[in-house]
Amino acid sequence: MKKLILSVVLINLLAGCSYFKPKKSTAKAEDTPVATAPAPTGEQQDTGSATQADVNAQTLASDTADSTAAAEHTPAPIEQADKAAVIEQPSDNAAVIEQPKRSVYFPFDVDSIQDADKLVVQAHGAYLGEHPEQKVRTEGHADERGSSEYNLALGQRRANNTKKALVLSGAKTKQVEAISFGEEKPQASGHDENSWAQNRRVDISY
Repeated sequence: MKKLILSVVLINLLAGCSYFKPKKSTAKAEDTPVATAPAPTGEQQDTGSATQADVNAQTLASDTADSTAAAEHTPAPIEQADKAAVIEQPSDNAAVIEQPKRSVYFPFDVDSIQDADKLVVQAHGAYLGEHPEQKVRTEGHADERGSSEYNLALGQRRANNTKKALVLSGAKTKQVEAISFGEEKPQASGHDENSWAQNRRVDISY
């Protein structure tokens, strides 16, 4: 009888120990949440593209500006129409030309051709180069101030410089004769600056 009672007690003790035994964790490592960076929004994704587009636009604008500047500084060639405008008499249907440009003008006591008249002289020189049968005379003039001898010499220097410019623009030396009339053949008869400015000239006479 005692053995039976001891057996029951041992069974109860073993059952109690098994009840209080700690359970093992069944959670897996891969189930642990991992912190991840948020996906870039649409605004963030477009930032790189917009910046690149701005750079491309600025580069294109810079290249266009350089091309325009280069074009503005390139000297335009003398066209056939320009030669006709300064050489030939206008026809009835001429749009703008009232008279051929055959005179160049000078400041007081100056014998060098001014920038405003260089195109006229170049056009005459180019025309003479293309028409070797043509001949011209550069006739130098001065206003009434100064002695006759001085004005004659000044008119000659003006005529000589105009001849040189014609030759440099295409004319042959033998096509051009340079002479001076000094103050003897004024274009305007007044005695003021406006008249004197018209008399300080070289006429290109065909």
